[in-house]
Amino acid sequence: MAEKKSSIKTMKNVITVKDLYRFYQVGDTKVKALNGVSFTIRRGDFCSIVGTSGSGKSTLLNMLAGLEKPTKGQVVIAGNHIEGMKENELVRFRQKHIGFIFQSFNLLSTMDAVENVALPLTFQGVPEKERKKRAVRMLKLVGLEKHLDHRPTQMSGGQQQRVGIARALVVQPEIIFADEPTGNLDSNTSAEVMRLMQRIVKEHNQTMIMVTHDNYLAQFADRIFHIRDGKIQKIEEKKKELEE
Repeated sequence: MAEKKSSIKTMKNVITVKDLYRFYQVGDTKVKALNGVSFTIRRGDFCSIVGTSGSGKSTLLNMLAGLEKPTKGQVVIAGNHIEGMKENELVRFRQKHIGFIFQSFNLLSTMDAVENVALPLTFQGVPEKERKKRAVRMLKLVGLEKHLDHRPTQMSGGQQQRVGIARALVVQPEIIFADEPTGNLDSNTSAEVMRLMQRIVKEHNQTMIMVTHDNYLAQFADRIFHIRDGKIQKIEEKKKELEE
């Protein structure tokens, strides 16, 4: 399935989910991880998907990112039905359009901050000089200009997560997926990281979808998707002004 030429940058609704189901068979029991989910996400939205453990939030994120196939239903990103893509097509699509921020930083201990951030660009064939230039720019954006040559073991958890954010941004993605991005951080550092993500999304008109179990962190988003038992219970619109 060839990727459509319609650009995410020119679309109002960048993600459309329709009648999404994901069933698992556990012994004799059919578990409904997602049970008929439908919604749209607009360009520039910062969305949080909030719910308790087992609510279906991580499964939903995996479906949106093309990391899992739905049992049935549609996931359309920039006019592309990713549920119908083959794995090699999904890999190319993610490299081109999507950035990931993980809870467990996933930084390489043998590399400094610049090298860790530049790593995704090697898979895109970007020349070394340009990779370093873009990585340094992203690290400055997240406030780590004094830690360019530091390795993960020389940085705090909050600094490591900022490196993770810079790495997600360096590929200039239209969509960023964040899975419990502050789960390993204390409350004060979590709030700092959330404000940083909030600011970056607004300044660059990117779309971010974050999964969290924490209702306080969910409030940093523009739209809050409350999920329970595999269903969206409500979508809370919450346009927040950035703190000065």
